Amino acid sequence: MAEPVIRTERLTKRYGDATGVLELSLDVPPGEVFGFLGPNGAGKTTTIRLLLDLIRPTSGRAEVFGLDVRRRSPEIRRRVGYLPGDLRLYNRLTGREHVRYLASLRGLDDLGDGVVLARRLDLDLEQPVRTLSKGNRQKLGVLLAFFHRPDLLVLDEPTAGLDPLMQQEFNALLREAADGGRTVFLSSHVLAEVQHVAHRVAVVREGRLELTDTVEGLRSRAFTRVEATFGALPPPHAFDGVPGVRELERRDGTVVLALNGVADPLVKALARHEVLALDSHEADLEDVFLDLFRGRRDAG
Repeated sequence: MAEPVIRTERLTKRYGDATGVLELSLDVPPGEVFGFLGPNGAGKTTTIRLLLDLIRPTSGRAEVFGLDVRRRSPEIRRRVGYLPGDLRLYNRLTGREHVRYLASLRGLDDLGDGVVLARRLDLDLEQPVRTLSKGNRQKLGVLLAFFHRPDLLVLDEPTAGLDPLMQQEFNALLREAADGGRTVFLSSHVLAEVQHVAHRVAVVREGRLELTDTVEGLRSRAFTRVEATFGALPPPHAFDGVPGVRELERRDGTVVLALNGVADPLVKALARHEVLALDSHEADLEDVFLDLFRGRRDAG
């Protein structure tokens, strides 16, 4: 089995009484798009900063390319493309000057894939950053992470500000990177978009690892989401005891239910009320994650 590109062992970061990450243990193999998911404040950015040695752990350890991130940080960073969630750029420099500057720091004689990527992302490299829209700034951040063909891409909320067409192009870049044997560590709270590109995902909440699974494994947890709109809202707990049914939420005159198994018992329960509209579809990963977090909260 190939050596993991990323490995953490009980990695922990505390800020006084607050916990950023708690005993996080992960393995990410080469050539994988690994989704690192969770709500804002879950510890995703803290983990990335630990992996890049931008901050130091309270305890535990991390390796990238089999190298200790604290002892071999410069060597690791030469092989990494990083897009931070709080992207900072030089307002007076053009996109081309950004690429040229970072290329010189990496010892490159040219702009690498910068020009080709700019064409694919529909980005004008001759414009100063101060004139760019938020979306075009984000495109430049993506380009700067990819242009030198790094062995590992570490991307923190990379699609923020990208329009749907650019998100599709970005997803194509991820697939091409993975097909070329490179590894992607993709942090996001936008769960629906990660499910289309990731091989595996880890879910973190309040600094703790909740689960790690393949996308298909998570899909197998999916339920049927049923939304019923009523003329008169049924009383609370009206659907308690219906086999395979859990009530997820209520809003206005609509009850949202999760259905595992056959629909017949639920149909008969709904028929006791005036149903104005009924919609059902398979839950996506976002529904699964929200249900997971809801279960952890209720159990607590």
